[in-house]
Amino acid sequence: MANSAQARKRARQIIKQREHNFSARSKLRTAIKYIRQSIESGDKSEAQVVFDKTISTIDMIADKGIIHKNKAARHKSRLSAAIKIMA
Repeated sequence: MANSAQARKRARQIIKQREHNFSARSKLRTAIKYIRQSIESGDKSEAQVVFDKTISTIDMIADKGIIHKNKAARHKSRLSAAIKIMA
């Protein structure tokens, strides 16, 4: 248990930050799920539109430090390759 006022405040802040990070990670997983579904449907133009939206979400979350920039690059690369294969 936190003993000082500073430690109690940090504990409160960490709880809020953890909830915010959880929400952002969930948004990332949902965006990746949507693009995978559009790739599986076989419509390349729809997949490209969803891909553009997903890329901005991935970049935003990586910029905030919720996921590592290399993990973001890996996701973008693999999704892009999956769309190129559709041709």
